[in-house]
Amino acid sequence: MIAQSPRRPPFNSPAKSLVAGGVIIAAALVLVDFQNMRSWLSRSQSQPHDNACEEIIQTEATLSRGQLAQLLTIPERDSKERVRQIVAEPYCTLAGLTVRSGVKAEREAYPLEFDPKTRLVILYENDEYAGYRFNFE
Repeated sequence: MIAQSPRRPPFNSPAKSLVAGGVIIAAALVLVDFQNMRSWLSRSQSQPHDNACEEIIQTEATLSRGQLAQLLTIPERDSKERVRQIVAEPYCTLAGLTVRSGVKAEREAYPLEFDPKTRLVILYENDEYAGYRFNFE
């Protein structure tokens, strides 16, 4: 006669349910985070277009170290005309921005003579110098 071991009841421990619940919650969090990651990627991919030239103005325009040094002494809200006395015509214009509420800003780009892969972008609001930034390729 063969002795049979008593049948085990199905394994229904609370630990197994807890692990299953944790896996479901982790999967939901990954999906939510994946949606955020996709929107972040789409925003970061659109940035190169924000720095693309809309119109080429002066193909030979560059900015020397001396011009850059003079430009950095001009205070914000000075006239666009004063900036133009130093930097002349830009290489190109970029798409306009709205930095402050209700004010459309113009942007002009100047490649640096000593680093052609870097451009200085000057921002104007209502024909006033509003600031600058460097764009690096």
